[in-house]
Amino acid sequence: MASLNVGNLGEYLREQRRNAQLSLRQLADAAGVSNPYLSQIERGLRKPSAEVLQQVAKALRISAETLYVRAGILDAERDRDDVETRAVILADPSLNERQKQVLLQVYESFRKENGFGTDADADADVDVKADADAGTGAGVDADAAVDGAETVKNPHS
Repeated sequence: MASLNVGNLGEYLREQRRNAQLSLRQLADAAGVSNPYLSQIERGLRKPSAEVLQQVAKALRISAETLYVRAGILDAERDRDDVETRAVILADPSLNERQKQVLLQVYESFRKENGFGTDADADADVDVKADADAGTGAGVDADAAVDGAETVKNPHS
């Protein structure tokens, strides 16, 4: 079976799985996919769907968006800093899920204010709003969070 052109997705997944100290079988179970299927993805023999990548990302506690870019599902030309920023926020163990979602929402509002909003960003905002409506953002006022965040200085300036 010839290897598919999915970038370095398989290598990246294997590296992330090993960093998480999970066996192939453990990750397959956690992601709800078969062990042979996950093995084929890691070896570059299968191109997984966005849904499978999302399940694997959740099991590894990494950004699904990063996997989408590596798999060629999202445009590879998309601003890598944006993807990496989201990945860092989502992977931060010191933040709870509500805090991560609020921080992503603030980040998106700043990007839009600065002219970097995209259709994919709008979809992410819808997801964050849906999460907030479902209770993960209970009592969070995103506009108030944005107003408060304006006083935060960029550590990279």
